[in-house]
Amino acid sequence: MIGLDATTLIAFEIKEHPIHSQVRKGIREELAMGERFALCDQTGWEFLHIVTDARRFDTPLDMEEALVRLNRWSSAAEVVYLPSTLEAREWVLRWMKEFALGRKRILDTALAATFHVHGIRRVATANPADFSCFEIFEFEPWARLP
Repeated sequence: MIGLDATTLIAFEIKEHPIHSQVRKGIREELAMGERFALCDQTGWEFLHIVTDARRFDTPLDMEEALVRLNRWSSAAEVVYLPSTLEAREWVLRWMKEFALGRKRILDTALAATFHVHGIRRVATANPADFSCFEIFEFEPWARLP
């Protein structure tokens, strides 16, 4: 199973995103091979925040459309929605201290912790550097920014 970071969902859904085509191709190829994807609340909330931001995109989604698209992802048969757990919370606190991470790393760390406690090791993200300090994930090349 591949964990999806918000950067991947955003690239898939926003046509003007620089890696829109490559992410769509990568996800289609993974699905054709029978792969499944993992999502969690952190991914969904960040997706909603970013795709509706007119400062980031010439044609952002309105909130209603963003909610429809997130719901489509969340309810797809090929997607497992991972709950946050107390164990994940403990990993966030441990990693924030261990790696001396600042406030801008809280959400990525929470996502990494959620993936970690659910056994997700493959991650699709445009920003592998956000997760590389944990040294436990493999990153999908089709999701990376050039």
